[in-house]
Amino acid sequence: MAQASSGTMDVTFPSDEEILITRTVNAPRHLVYRAWTTPELVRKWWPGRRGEVTVAEMDFRVGGAWRYVMVAHGEFEVAFHGTYQEIVPNERIVNTEVMEMPGAPQDSEEGAVVNTVTFEEADGGATTISIRTNAGSKEVRDMIAQSGMEGGVREQFEIIEELAASLA
Repeated sequence: MAQASSGTMDVTFPSDEEILITRTVNAPRHLVYRAWTTPELVRKWWPGRRGEVTVAEMDFRVGGAWRYVMVAHGEFEVAFHGTYQEIVPNERIVNTEVMEMPGAPQDSEEGAVVNTVTFEEADGGATTISIRTNAGSKEVRDMIAQSGMEGGVREQFEIIEELAASLA
């Protein structure tokens, strides 16, 4: 059984356009990666503790598209989509991400940020996950940072840690 997590998550701003989130979870890298890349498992962690996923579509290949939709506890729908730009199994995923707005086409990449997620082995069989978001501007970066994103990502990491440990 995995050790209890310290729950420490670091959020920094390496540049005017970037957000870097880092957290070590007590689960092996291949299982964390599996939780991150399997639609049935994404459904369990992506909403954090804030709602329920109704759509988790993933064409997990370079050039493939993804789309996640959740109904938040406040009964409103939140949807994001993007495309995969780079995949290095168990190590790195680069993808675009667009928050869907009412009236905007679902397949539009307008306003996309670019996320680079890395999975690195850490001491004791743990995994350090880093998410580097290039928002394209300081204004978009600040909007994301002030959106409540930090609390949601913290919840996602907690669930990923539990989920990955349960896959062992």
